[in-house]
Amino acid sequence: MSPGCDRLLSRRFATNHSKQEAEPNRLSIKPMSKPVRIALDAMGGDHGPAVVVPGAAIALDRHPECEILLFGDQSKIAPLVAEYKRLKNAAKIIHTDVAVRMDDKPSQALRAGRRVSSMWLMLDAVRHDQADVAISAGNTGALMAMAKFCLKTMPGIDRPVIAAIWPNLRAESVVLDLGASIGADAKQLVDMAVMGAAMAHIVFDIERPTVGLLNVGVEEIKGVEAVREAGKILREANLPELDYHGFVEGDDIGKGTTDVVVTEGFAGNIALKTAEGTARQMGEYLRAAMSRTLRARIGYLLARNAFQVVREKVDPKKVNGGVFLGLNGVVVKSHGSADAESFAAAIDTGYDVVRNGMNSRIAHTLAQQPAAHASAAKPALKEAAS
Repeated sequence: MSPGCDRLLSRRFATNHSKQEAEPNRLSIKPMSKPVRIALDAMGGDHGPAVVVPGAAIALDRHPECEILLFGDQSKIAPLVAEYKRLKNAAKIIHTDVAVRMDDKPSQALRAGRRVSSMWLMLDAVRHDQADVAISAGNTGALMAMAKFCLKTMPGIDRPVIAAIWPNLRAESVVLDLGASIGADAKQLVDMAVMGAAMAHIVFDIERPTVGLLNVGVEEIKGVEAVREAGKILREANLPELDYHGFVEGDDIGKGTTDVVVTEGFAGNIALKTAEGTARQMGEYLRAAMSRTLRARIGYLLARNAFQVVREKVDPKKVNGGVFLGLNGVVVKSHGSADAESFAAAIDTGYDVVRNGMNSRIAHTLAQQPAAHASAAKPALKEAAS
């Protein structure tokens, strides 16, 4: 198992995460043996090369066998690369003057940046098997549009989704979709369940991750038709690669009730932003309370190690890296405001999913139950349209 995967396994759930026996029809995917080739959009994010280059150097220290491709303005990238001996020897700079701006609309970025921007060239390297994973801190909408246009979706997948690792009371879970698109029918929700379970298998080392559909209640009669029908499909399909738990509510995300939480992008993005905002709000409350009196300040000094643990647990930068699932290639989106350590965490995420064959597992699971999946999805699509 890869060093990066070991890092993720150290954060596994404390309970109910014991491995289950492998079934005869379960795919056994061997970890990738060759060096992982990592393509980076050096001009992406709020800080561009000033963060991407040192972030790449940190990740290379963790995974010294990697090959790094940096796409962007060579005059800005090369002086920074020269500061890191190992990176200088392992990295290749591919020059382009064109960069996608953070405020560009996806359609504008696609028209102006297709085939010439650092973001596109990074993705194109994956398409032509010159890289195994593409990582950018740039414009999310533009990255999704370019990735879908350049790499295309996997057979059977209607559209890609964004999945991320979410801290909770038990440890962490995979939550998707976090805003790639708005709305989803039953078939798309089932596809998300399959892809999310594959990611949870890789990052948490769980043979059969539990999967829950986010809903307004746990009762089967509650929720919109698409969610109810997706639940029916998952129950009846009984896929060997995942354990369908049923419906979960918003508070179950924080509890860690399931290893994977599936929802459509509108609700998922609101949940993500609400959680991040609440974490910042609670941090401000604590800071204000701890500085109010001398006794409070002394109490903080005595308990600061515990506060540091809490801070790292809820800091989005510590689990940086949203994975675009459903594409013919691995793409990871970093926070635009990421610092070097946070960007390195996004590289770690990309390294792990490539090294452990996540896309192969997704493709295998989708192919296992094509008839049941398709026949069960048709009524849902018809009812959702009526």
